[in-house]
Amino acid sequence: MTRVCLIGEPGTTLQYELLSRETAREALSTYDLTRPFENSLAVRTVSVGAAVSLLNDLNWYLTRFVDEALVQEPSISDVEWLSRSLAERLRNGDVEPADTAEFCKIYGLERIDTDPEPTAADGEPTDSRPEGGSSPAAETDAASADASAARTDDTAAADRTGVAEPTYRLVEPLYVRRTDGDLPAYDLRDVEETLVVRLTEAEYSP
Repeated sequence: MTRVCLIGEPGTTLQYELLSRETAREALSTYDLTRPFENSLAVRTVSVGAAVSLLNDLNWYLTRFVDEALVQEPSISDVEWLSRSLAERLRNGDVEPADTAEFCKIYGLERIDTDPEPTAADGEPTDSRPEGGSSPAAETDAASADASAARTDDTAAADRTGVAEPTYRLVEPLYVRRTDGDLPAYDLRDVEETLVVRLTEAEYSP
């Protein structure tokens, strides 16, 4: 099956932005949601055509909250993804599957630190605020509590999805061109894994 993965804009919470809005939530309601990367949502569709149609249905939200919309078609590659524009060209018959591999960008996949909050020797959470001052974390928690209290029922529905926490985040894309079937190595930072996205020539910017 064809996969669709949406990567949220920095500073947004993609799951909340999509699932707290009725139209987007209804468009996604028939799919099982996953979060393969930090601040992402992914679904499986039946074809490239269905994937492109879903992205078109969500376009209003994609332009506001999504940094990348990716499509993975197993008949082309089980490990590499297509940009939305390339998937549309493929669906429309403007490009052959064998001609999708030349222009790419490679993301580093950085493991998300899930270590617990540091604690003092007595087991209480550490507190670095000056004496008599308020904790920035406490102020943030209070603001979050106020925001949560003001949520609508639609927003609460977004919180009940139970989507598992991701392990990796996407970092620093490297634009590359495939030569003789090979891609250059990702060298922008030290990472355990990478993710390759195939692009249209117009999207390619080395």
